[in-house]
Amino acid sequence: MVWTGTWVSDRLGIELAGDDELRGLLGLALRRNPKRAHLLVSGVLGKHVPQLPSVVHGHGVTLGRRVRALLGPEEAARAVVLGYAETATALGHAVADGLETSPYLHSTRRPVASVPSAGGFEESHSHATSHLLLPEDPAFFDRGGEADRGPLVLVDDEFSTGNTVLNTLRDLHARHPRDHYVIVALVDMRAAGDAGRLAAFAEETGARVDVVAHARGTVRLPEDVLARGLRLVEEQDGRTADPLVPCAPAVAPVRLELGWPAGLPDGGRHGFTPDHRARLREALPAMAARIVDGLGGPEQAGRVLVLGFEELMYAPLVLARALEEAGLDVRFSTTTRSPVLAVDDPGYAIRTRLAFPAHDDPADGPGERYAYNVAGGGFDTVLAVVDSAADTPALHAPGGLLAQLATAAPRVALAVVPAHTPVPRTPDRQEPSVLPAPLRGPDFSSYEPDDVGWLLQDLSAVRLEAPVEEREEAVQRGGAHYAESLPVEYQPTEEYQELYRDALAGSAARIARAVGTVTELVLAERSPRPVLVSLARAGTPVGVLMRRWARHRHGTELPHYAVSIVRGRGIDANALRWLAAHHDPADVVFVDGWTGKGAITRELADALAGFPGFDPEIAVLADPGSCVRTYGTREDFLIPSACLNSTVSGLISRTVLRDDLVGPHDYHGAKFYRELSGSDVSRDFVAAVEDRFDEVADAVDQQVKEAASADRAPTWEGWAAVERISEEQGIHDVNLVKPGVGETTRVLLRRVPWKILARRGAGADLAHIRLLAEQRGVPVEERDDLPYTCVGLIHPRYTRGATGADGKAVGSA
Repeated sequence: MVWTGTWVSDRLGIELAGDDELRGLLGLALRRNPKRAHLLVSGVLGKHVPQLPSVVHGHGVTLGRRVRALLGPEEAARAVVLGYAETATALGHAVADGLETSPYLHSTRRPVASVPSAGGFEESHSHATSHLLLPEDPAFFDRGGEADRGPLVLVDDEFSTGNTVLNTLRDLHARHPRDHYVIVALVDMRAAGDAGRLAAFAEETGARVDVVAHARGTVRLPEDVLARGLRLVEEQDGRTADPLVPCAPAVAPVRLELGWPAGLPDGGRHGFTPDHRARLREALPAMAARIVDGLGGPEQAGRVLVLGFEELMYAPLVLARALEEAGLDVRFSTTTRSPVLAVDDPGYAIRTRLAFPAHDDPADGPGERYAYNVAGGGFDTVLAVVDSAADTPALHAPGGLLAQLATAAPRVALAVVPAHTPVPRTPDRQEPSVLPAPLRGPDFSSYEPDDVGWLLQDLSAVRLEAPVEEREEAVQRGGAHYAESLPVEYQPTEEYQELYRDALAGSAARIARAVGTVTELVLAERSPRPVLVSLARAGTPVGVLMRRWARHRHGTELPHYAVSIVRGRGIDANALRWLAAHHDPADVVFVDGWTGKGAITRELADALAGFPGFDPEIAVLADPGSCVRTYGTREDFLIPSACLNSTVSGLISRTVLRDDLVGPHDYHGAKFYRELSGSDVSRDFVAAVEDRFDEVADAVDQQVKEAASADRAPTWEGWAAVERISEEQGIHDVNLVKPGVGETTRVLLRRVPWKILARRGAGADLAHIRLLAEQRGVPVEERDDLPYTCVGLIHPRYTRGATGADGKAVGSA
């Protein structure tokens, strides 16, 4: 029989070395993922390859019994088991079955409003990497008491580099330290250096760390395997067609009622106890009988595939096992998020692929999902088992999962397991996670839904606009804060729009280079899987572009949110609480468009003092003020998104913070200007820059290489320059001095400008500044000594009619 890794091995020189069982457990395929070329495809996991349910469950149970023997009865009775989403959720549950007395939890990528995260970590090589730990019982990890915690058993399908496990160990040891960890995997494929890192963790913490696996070995990879693998995927894409029907019709599957026991969790997403295990075992025979009856008996059912759903692996697996015990010819596998190349060759582990849209409204936005080796599998019936959260119109739509399954088998059936809803926590633990989910387009903003989630409340129905002059007067008299109202949106003239279009055409490549550079620095220095949090609204187009760069260059889908920060009032604390409940704060990277004098940089650092774990350093596109160390460039140049207001920022207003509108448990507010959709260029701006990504790739690589060895420590020279200008001009208030092209544009669009200082010979970067200044009757002074391209000065003592720094009017307005 041909080994299902032969095709990849022959073309890329990838080899498996180790125990004799390895080739029986693993095949090879190619990922559609620029982080790692190959995929080890387990034949006994029940994910990518349909397998007998007894084989899938039996491998996990056997590992659990080995762990029980290793621990001994006393330690085993106190152990807790943690599995990894999505691939190892059923394997971990089966290991817990083998231990018999252990509660089980698996990580998840599905946040739940009533359950704050008890931890989080990264799986850096995966297509989708962020893991949340959401136990319903807040004492899950403290079984046995804080002073005598039992062993923690961590279960994954493969133990390759050990990065995922180390990330988990460090996170959980910091929160719930214990003296014994057991790592369980079907295969242990670590190299010697990787094994040394786990030993170093044990020495550093004083904890014992054991490893239990069915087989051990290593993967031998040629040095250039990643580049060659990517080329091979591209070549195959041109030769093969996926066995999917994009316009497959909607189907009406046979819907089977399971009679799932009330209150029984559907799996380990929020914890699964020994009592739950006993209830499920008791109920399985009756549920299997209902399925057999609903399919018309074994003969009419024929060869059956029970197809689970992403993280929902265990419930479908044990249902399939019960059907197998009832005499049906059954195999088991699961849908997945992971994009893998399909090649119809007996020496390749992924023969066929069905693709379909996500159907459970995932928190990280819509995307494509897959079912492998279903088409061509000779199945008479496919029984899809999903939880109730995934039983949506998208599941039943043309081109959805059920329709795609109908192209692969004569009969499709559906069984729905009730999604477990955890009991809400007490109010003091509940507050961060009951905050509303992020707003997304098209209901709020004109961006694509997965481009950004706005941690804001929608104030579109509230009248907040006031004339610019009226707002300025109220602010300077101390009777109002600039964040309590909105300026009337500037409607650009045709001449100004033409300047914007010219500016974009001339600077798109320059912006793309800066976007690429700052994104690569973030990925290399901050987190391999950062959570981008842009400061609304100037930072949001940059966050969208950084997310697009990561996807374009690395195939990585980064989470991106927009939050409000207000000078003098701080950042939106409720937004931070939501982020901390759904992501690891250490992975959050705050993003802004540019720095001026660094006021927001300082504001953010002060605001985060009460939120440990968040890194206050901002990543910006341009840092002319030398305020940060993570930037795309330090040149002060025209970023066209600064030329306009909402029409280049998803039609979202600047943020609003007012006591009568924003309560203590509310997000800051903003408006969605739907009525300006005819003038919206937000998507066009992003597309124009994204179109230049390929041409600047080499330049980005060079800039990142240079940045790695450069001294990028902030000098704050911009702040010093602003203080000097403030005194020279008789203003004596640095808040009224707005340095840089972006800040000067804001002064002209949203405040009452007094004058503009421009670096002599600045040229095209200031064309829109000069036009706006002319339209508003603001003088422009040419200077030779400016560290910025230009500086905008807000009128220092504004009352309507004032013209000078002393506030005295020479004429009546």
